[in-house]
Amino acid sequence: MEPEPPVTGRPGGAELGMAGLLAAVDGSSAGDAALAYAEADLAVFPCVADGKRPLTRHGLLDATCDRGQVARWWRRWPDANVGLATGAKVEVVDVDHRPAGSGFVALERARTAGLTDGWAAVVRTPSRGLHLYYPTTPGRTQRSWAEPGAHVDFRGTGGYVLVPPSRVVTTDGERCGYELIALGRDTRPVDAAALRRLLHPHEPPRPAASRTPARGVDGQQRLAAWVASRGEGNRNHALFWAACRYAEQHLPEDQAHRLLGTAARQAGLPEREVVATIRSAYRTAGPPAASGPAPTAVGR
Repeated sequence: MEPEPPVTGRPGGAELGMAGLLAAVDGSSAGDAALAYAEADLAVFPCVADGKRPLTRHGLLDATCDRGQVARWWRRWPDANVGLATGAKVEVVDVDHRPAGSGFVALERARTAGLTDGWAAVVRTPSRGLHLYYPTTPGRTQRSWAEPGAHVDFRGTGGYVLVPPSRVVTTDGERCGYELIALGRDTRPVDAAALRRLLHPHEPPRPAASRTPARGVDGQQRLAAWVASRGEGNRNHALFWAACRYAEQHLPEDQAHRLLGTAARQAGLPEREVVATIRSAYRTAGPPAASGPAPTAVGR
């Protein structure tokens, strides 16, 4: 799919929904944009400036539409990026584009099959990939998933994306923003299950992560494998949750760095974010005696 030319001007009116909102925040400060999203009943939370790591204690779980809370966050962190929780009002198909591979071939297959029509807006990401925004179906839950082989992820329930005017520093050291490039027509929800079947039709069933702490060596390895399978938008939260389970079992923090840290890096989380998230989990869930000194650099 080739997106339409860059948008010029700002569509007005609440009837334009997500597309109009994305256009309206163009040129706004991050704080003003966050308030605009919250006012439109879209739950947001702050992420680090120039990055994707949540700034709040529970990350995605802290996302809110409360304008008072949002204003307080951005007074505290005026340069914070805006993370938007997906699933309730908005769902996003995330098409990656990196040296390791591009999702544009898979996107063209999905477009030909009629599975990605109906987007409300297209945002170009800093990696030159795409975020395709779709409305949700009331009463239907579509959970987030990742298909790393196709370089396409879905951001539904349990996921989040950075939204304009957020900016990140790319692997090339360039500071790039999320840019609205196209507005849709005849918008409609996306069938995430059908899209995933097309991208990976022979995927064997994978057991969901249990909410019961995974105990023993096998359980610890299962948690690590689950973290490694998470896609962008879910990785940080998954690592935090799994590290909390390790801490609750009084496992040494260096063991969490060795097993979960390796898994999180495989999922694509940067080293600094891995270390900070595991430390935060142990401060949250583990008694002081359970936490050994965290390494400043984790061996690969």
